[in-house]
Amino acid sequence: MTATEPLYSTDAYLKTFEAAVVDVDPDRRRVALNRTAFYPGGGGQPNDEGLLRWHDAVSRVTAVRSEGPLIWHTLPAEAALPDPGAEVEGAIDWERRHLLMRTHTALHVLCGVIYADHGVAVTGGNMKPGEGRLDFEFEAMSVDLGAWAERRVNEEIQRARDILVSFVARSEAASDPALIRTKADLIPASVDPLRVIDIVGLDKQADGGTHVASTAEVGTVTVTKTESKGRHNKRIRISVS
Repeated sequence: MTATEPLYSTDAYLKTFEAAVVDVDPDRRRVALNRTAFYPGGGGQPNDEGLLRWHDAVSRVTAVRSEGPLIWHTLPAEAALPDPGAEVEGAIDWERRHLLMRTHTALHVLCGVIYADHGVAVTGGNMKPGEGRLDFEFEAMSVDLGAWAERRVNEEIQRARDILVSFVARSEAASDPALIRTKADLIPASVDPLRVIDIVGLDKQADGGTHVASTAEVGTVTVTKTESKGRHNKRIRISVS
């Protein structure tokens, strides 16, 4: 079976692309493409949305999902479906995607400053455009943690650190535990090589999502809430503007 080439993995700034339909699932109103710039969701980052065009038809893409080697694009119930082999043009909802990129990078900066200053692992996280949260394995949370985290994150953003993408063999990653920052390694063993996001000089970890090219592009981060979610689980919520 033809695998979908994940264009977003190497170029997060690709807004439009051309592809061919390799499979159609009419019951679930979705199509698989040979290549795509639509991020299928994962690691707490939602899937992209946007448009597909073919012949004289155009349809919204409402959901994107990776299943095995293919990435499937769901269209609304009222939309036509392209035929297998059809040539299509995809267009990402760029405003939404770029805000997700900024948000995702902001969460990595937060992860980086917590790890650098406290050596604490991430136990969970999630995001939507402009907002996100991370959970950390803190035993206690001081009243000053939120203010400290906000100051440190914005300091790192203002340093305009470059953000690089590389691919590392699984065996190499296994010898560097810092590349897996979550408490539990949730990346399937079949994923090899690992995609690594490097905020140069601050944070380097395995990650499949989309990011901006410099921390300077993130904007301003506000810590909106800190919460205790259990004895060893403390949550920090942020917004990006």
